[in-house]
Amino acid sequence: MSTRTVQQLFDLKGRTALVTGGSRGLGLQMAHALGEAGARVMISSRKAADLEQATAELQAAGIDARWVAADGQDEQDCRRLVDETLQRMGDIDILVNNAGAAWGAPAEEHPLDAWDKVMNLNVRSYFILSQEVARRSMIARKRGRILNTASIAGLGGNPPGMNTIAYNTSKGAVINFTRALAAEWGKYGITVNAICPGFFPSKMTVGTLKAMGEEKLAAHAPLRRLGDEEDLKGITLLYASDAGKHITGQWLAVDGGVSIVTGG
Repeated sequence: MSTRTVQQLFDLKGRTALVTGGSRGLGLQMAHALGEAGARVMISSRKAADLEQATAELQAAGIDARWVAADGQDEQDCRRLVDETLQRMGDIDILVNNAGAAWGAPAEEHPLDAWDKVMNLNVRSYFILSQEVARRSMIARKRGRILNTASIAGLGGNPPGMNTIAYNTSKGAVINFTRALAAEWGKYGITVNAICPGFFPSKMTVGTLKAMGEEKLAAHAPLRRLGDEEDLKGITLLYASDAGKHITGQWLAVDGGVSIVTGG
């Protein structure tokens, strides 16, 4: 095989990506990265209005983008999402498990139903979608890329006042889910990797950033900044493209260095 150029290795033309939680924030940023590299992109979240707006944004950037509304907490919705993506776009080459939820409460007071909500969306849906996509589109073709959004919250505990026991637990589970699945599915040519973002301004983090102070959190990072609207693009493209074909079972913190000074 002749050696490809860097541009060829990162090229996603002819590939199809499914991105959950793709209507805003980190998911939309990852959808942009995949689409800008040439992939066709299906985005999903619960709210049709948000998806319509995000799809219009992607299409305005020249990306072949479509959407399906689905609730990741619902098993049948997850399976329907895969059905519709396969019917409308063909085989799925890249799955980005990104949809997530958080809940803040002291551990001794944390509601069980909130625990279940976080676990079902942040872990269970990742398993259902990975299994469904692999069985129906990746295993037989001996190729596939699965990207799981974890978090630096999955690497350890939190600062005082940030009481997110279910979220931290779920993201720690995502990291080991990534390792276990990569080990098992390597024989099928499927790579499975995780991204561990630090603090990025988003709808999910707005409360935490307000309570803890954006400037204070940024000052705690060695790079003295929070994540922005392009900081996940590079790692997303590396994991999703042939440039990362020999990387599997790994996680990478994209956090301005926060995890290296907090013991993560």
